[in-house]
Amino acid sequence: MGTSTTYGARDHARAQEGARTEAMPVVPAADWPAPPCAAGHLVWAETVAGGNYTHRVLARGTELRLTDLRGDACAHLLLFVADRPWERLNVADTVKVQWNAYLGEGQLLLSDQGRVLATLVTDTSGRHDALCGTSTLVRNTDRYGDGTPQSPSPAGRELFKLAAAKNGLQPRDLPPSLSFFQGVEVREDGSLDFTGSAGPGGSVTLRAEQDVTVLIANVPHPADPREDYVSTPLEVLAWRAGPTAPGDPLWEATPEGRRAFLNTAEFLAARGLA
Repeated sequence: MGTSTTYGARDHARAQEGARTEAMPVVPAADWPAPPCAAGHLVWAETVAGGNYTHRVLARGTELRLTDLRGDACAHLLLFVADRPWERLNVADTVKVQWNAYLGEGQLLLSDQGRVLATLVTDTSGRHDALCGTSTLVRNTDRYGDGTPQSPSPAGRELFKLAAAKNGLQPRDLPPSLSFFQGVEVREDGSLDFTGSAGPGGSVTLRAEQDVTVLIANVPHPADPREDYVSTPLEVLAWRAGPTAPGDPLWEATPEGRRAFLNTAEFLAARGLA
């Protein structure tokens, strides 16, 4: 089918309807095979290629599952409250308030207002990072020869800039991010040891505790020692569920977490949102 004319280009484009590629969003999401917990309730289904990004606004109570399909995905994550993006993920407070630098099941992702943005409901990987952030243009250019978004080795921050712009955010709005599926550990001397991936199939499920804007960049971890730019597909699924409520083990697990949930509930109630 020729594309040298407007009609030919139109016909060629229309012929692509219904085609599937390895990495793409599925619209409607309900057409994607859903896990049992999400049957009939999928609102987001996408496979993000290595070196690419995605973004979405999710309602409070939505559950978001990220899966490392082949063992070399690294999901760098940022969260913003949807209608007031100045309240955003604060990695330092997430670590400090919970007395824990290592992400895992039961951890809360906190804003600098002492409120919960999301909870980490399940984790089958255990290889994550709250210390290093994502890669930068300067680093990737020095290491791989290029770090621009259209290059073979895009930097995470450059992809975050694109995702942010599509949600009315600017580069100055981008704080340090979390990384899932590629881990680091702190040695006795304070240096970092890259622990890499747990292998294919690892997943984490996050529950949104407020309406949130989600930005994800799937790029190599900045501490990855491999010379090549290695990044494999990331599956993203989200479904309607419900927010964490009093009495839930996640709510009651620690005094610090309980306070963060109470701060969140009070704020939402004052706005008529809970």
